[in-house]
Amino acid sequence: MAVIGGGQSGLAAAHTLLRHGVRPVVLEASEQAAGSWPRYYDSLTLFSPARYSSLPGMPFPGGDPDRYPHRDEVVAYLTAYAAHLDADIRTRHRLTRARRTNGGFELDLENGSRLTARAVVTASGTFGRPYRPALPGLTGFTGSVLHAADYRNPSPFAGQRIVVVGAGNSAVQIAAELARTARVTLAGRKPVRFARQRLLGRELHFWLARTGLDTAPLGRLVRTPPTQLVIDDGRYRAALAQGAPDRRELFTGVDGAEVIWPGGAREEVDTILLATGYRPDLPYLADLDGALDGSGRPRQRDGVSPAHPGLVFVGLEWQRSLSSNSLRGVGRDAARVARHLAAHLARG
Repeated sequence: MAVIGGGQSGLAAAHTLLRHGVRPVVLEASEQAAGSWPRYYDSLTLFSPARYSSLPGMPFPGGDPDRYPHRDEVVAYLTAYAAHLDADIRTRHRLTRARRTNGGFELDLENGSRLTARAVVTASGTFGRPYRPALPGLTGFTGSVLHAADYRNPSPFAGQRIVVVGAGNSAVQIAAELARTARVTLAGRKPVRFARQRLLGRELHFWLARTGLDTAPLGRLVRTPPTQLVIDDGRYRAALAQGAPDRRELFTGVDGAEVIWPGGAREEVDTILLATGYRPDLPYLADLDGALDGSGRPRQRDGVSPAHPGLVFVGLEWQRSLSSNSLRGVGRDAARVARHLAAHLARG
């Protein structure tokens, strides 16, 4: 039994499999079992409080359950979670190809080794596949083009003219942070949609849990993920209202170092930063016919592959619910696929 990925999704899957008496091997490509969290930008904080940000079996530590944990706190939590698991976690083990065999799956690793497994949990996340949309003229831009995956802090960008493309949490947070030391525009095809962090005196995630919206099985109805809401305590609305950053429609073209705004105005820009999200990072499944669709997205129903018995997914956006790819929600999906796999393995 193999779990691909040692981040939050893989660790949650390993935990629930162990509770079913299944002892998995967890294959993590990086040097520590913390997933992509160590590589996120320096100032990142969760938008869910600590009390709602735990994996199964281990509450998020710290004295204030209503605080919003920093990136480094999440890394420390995941590292401690992995250390407490009685699982075989192998870091620096990157899967390059999975093939079907009569007894299950054969897994080729980057280091040249090969493993066999009767079942596979794919939990490798999306951070390895940043989405870079084909924006008009972008390939000819003579300035710097980055993705949010490349961004760490504003220091290298002081004094620059920057366009951040996107409308989600990361786009707004990065643009507002950069605007303290640079001239920044937040540009996108869709307007920024805000959600209040507190409603009627309660934190938003209290209401998501109380109403059942956080766990409602809406994933089957979502064909295209909706525009991400930016969860805000008021600071980001205020920043946009003050023009730091300013908000504009997406540029219509690029000419050398200039972007062309709707209406024809031109402006020289130093950096275009794409905060445009990620796509599932699953190239190792390419040899499993029917596991992925034409765009590389998993074919799955509630995390279970209809094409390959014994192949399941954890941590996909809208896999089953709003919270499927979050710390607070991945444990529920992991429990479902663990029950499925335990029954699959019992059938032999």
